[in-house]
Amino acid sequence: MQSPTGPNRPTIDSDSESWWAAVQDRTLMINACGSCGRNSLYARPFCPHCWSEDVRLTPATGRSRLYTWSVIHQNVAPFDAVPYVVAMVDLDEGPRLMTEIADCPAERLSAGMELEIGFREDDDGFVIPVFRPAQ
Repeated sequence: MQSPTGPNRPTIDSDSESWWAAVQDRTLMINACGSCGRNSLYARPFCPHCWSEDVRLTPATGRSRLYTWSVIHQNVAPFDAVPYVVAMVDLDEGPRLMTEIADCPAERLSAGMELEIGFREDDDGFVIPVFRPAQ
């Protein structure tokens, strides 16, 4: 997978290439360690808990709880839509992920709120994982 261009795109390297490829197929992946059994993010060739190289990407359920968030009203980055909500969510599998909250006004957010994954497709077709209130 080629690294996308432009200021709104992540840098995709050899460690994150398969993670982003799965996201493009609308699948969220986590690192699962075969040695200690713990899960982690972001994709890397070793476990940050026990340093084992016995890790593999495995699909996550996409369910999470809201840990914390911030409403962005002004941004120097070239994002079209403000305000937007940047959040840290705790995935059911354990890892914490930085993401965007979609389809929910900021005043409805609360710590511990149940969320589920969604995928936003940008104008150029690049897919980004976002989270929204669980149904």
